[in-house]
Amino acid sequence: MQGNQPGQIIYVVSDSIGETAEFVVRAVASQFDSHLIYTEKYPYIEDRESIDEIVESAKESNALIVFTLVVPDLKSYMIERAAAADVPVVDVMGPLMGTLQQILQVPPSGKPGLVRRLDEEYFRKVDAIEFAVKYDDGRDPRGLLRADVVLIGVSRTSKTPLSMYLANKRLKVANVPLVPEVEPPEELFQLPPGRIIGLTISSRQLTDIRTERLKSLGLDSQANYATPERIEAELAYARNIMEKLQCPVIDVSNKAVEETANIILEQIRGSRVRKDKH
Repeated sequence: MQGNQPGQIIYVVSDSIGETAEFVVRAVASQFDSHLIYTEKYPYIEDRESIDEIVESAKESNALIVFTLVVPDLKSYMIERAAAADVPVVDVMGPLMGTLQQILQVPPSGKPGLVRRLDEEYFRKVDAIEFAVKYDDGRDPRGLLRADVVLIGVSRTSKTPLSMYLANKRLKVANVPLVPEVEPPEELFQLPPGRIIGLTISSRQLTDIRTERLKSLGLDSQANYATPERIEAELAYARNIMEKLQCPVIDVSNKAVEETANIILEQIRGSRVRKDKH
C-alpha cells in the first residue's frame, strides 16, 4: 500500500494482456473515491508458480485478486489457492462464460488473448476502410505503392464498391480510373503486376449503365459519356494500359460485386502462394 492511506489494493491478473479485467476494475473503481483503490497488474500468467507468488503477495498486502484466466487448469488453481489462503478473488469472465456454455452446450476455447486478436482484426479493418476512402478514384497516386491491391478500369466498372468490399476483408485497396485524356500515374508502373487488377466490361452493358446513370442525374442520356463510340474508345485504351502493365484482367459484366471480389481474393491468394514457393 502506498503510504498509510486506507484503501484497497486490487491485483489484476490475466493469462493475456489483462485489458478486460483492468477495464472492469476501472469501471467499478470510478464509483468510489479514486484514492481508495490501488491496482497492480500481472499480465501473461502462464504457470502455477506465478499464481502461488501472486496469492502469497495478495495475502500479505490484504489485496483483492481480480482475474481473467481462461485456461481451465490455471483458473481452477487460482480459485483453490486463493480460498486456501483466505484471499478474496473475483473471476471476471467465469459467470458469463459458464452461463453461455450451459445455453450453447459448447465448451469455451480456453485460449488466452482472443479478445486482443479480435481488436487487432477490427482495427485492421478500420485502417483498410480509411485507406480505400483516401485513395479512391486515383485521388492520391502516392497511396498506390502502399496498397495491397490496386484496381484499374474505366468509369462504372465497380471500382469503388469493390474497394470497400475488399477493405472489409482487411485489404488496403486503391483504385485508378483509366481515361484516354489522362495519363495513368507513374506509380502504377512501379507496382508488380500481381498487385494490380484490371476490370473490364462489355461495351453494351457499360452503355446501359452509363445511360441510366445520366438519367438518374437528370442529364442528357445522349451525352458523349454514354455514346457507343466513346465507350469503345475508353475500353480499347484501358485494354492497352492493362497489356502494358501485364496485370490480371477480370470481366465484371453481369457479375455481382461479391462475385468479382471473390475472384480477386482467389487471385491474391494464388499470387501469394506462388511468391512463397519461390
